[in-house]
Amino acid sequence: MIGCIVQARTGSIRLPKKVIQKIDNKNTVLDYVINQVKCSKKIEKIVVATTDLIEDDVICQYVNLQKIECFRGSSEDVLDRFYQCAKKFGIDDIIRITADNPLIDPNIIDIIIDKYKNGKCDYMTNTIHRTFPYGTEVEIFSFQSLEKTWKNAKKPSEREHVTAFIRNTKNKFILKNIEHQEDISHLRYTIDRMDDLKLVKEIVKKILTRPILIQDIIKLYKNKPEIFEINKNIKHDGHILSLEKDEQYFKSDVNERI
Repeated sequence: MIGCIVQARTGSIRLPKKVIQKIDNKNTVLDYVINQVKCSKKIEKIVVATTDLIEDDVICQYVNLQKIECFRGSSEDVLDRFYQCAKKFGIDDIIRITADNPLIDPNIIDIIIDKYKNGKCDYMTNTIHRTFPYGTEVEIFSFQSLEKTWKNAKKPSEREHVTAFIRNTKNKFILKNIEHQEDISHLRYTIDRMDDLKLVKEIVKKILTRPILIQDIIKLYKNKPEIFEINKNIKHDGHILSLEKDEQYFKSDVNERI
């Protein structure tokens, strides 16, 4: 079974509770993620994987309204959360989507699933050599690869970011990447800060068709590029905190050996 695990939590440092922020009068960021993913023709099951913290009870409430399964696990060890979730629901091939990407394109998901099936690889994405916008990230990998990662990944960044161990070429997974026909990686409509949210709100106001596809956003960008100036000063720095945790991990490991 091909299943999509949507990674979601309310405890964002930069923009707290961003996944339950309203994008329009009715729908939250998480609503948009789920509604976009539902338009995939290839995904057989969708599960939202959140933490077991009380603050994330609200995520389960939102998910139940969408009639989607909710799984709860570790807030720090996201890799374990994914592994236990995939194991519980019997997911053979896992699509990983993060809940800060409300305009995830279901067609990109389906293209990557098709190429993965025919690609003889352990892992496929559109992010190793980035040509797609921030906000369109898709990863797919087998349960066997996830289990091997779960058993062997040690660093905090590897436990937090789920696929960091797989993506490390030293670990000898077969990795494949798909690229867009033109490099539009300068576009950013993931939600990390308030200006990102403001941009996404403008995009959904201007594009009336659903689901919202990458070609719709490219067309909007060409017609109204000024909209995309809203978040132009935001840098993508998601892994910096994890790398700092790795440094602390190695320091404590050295101290233990001394």
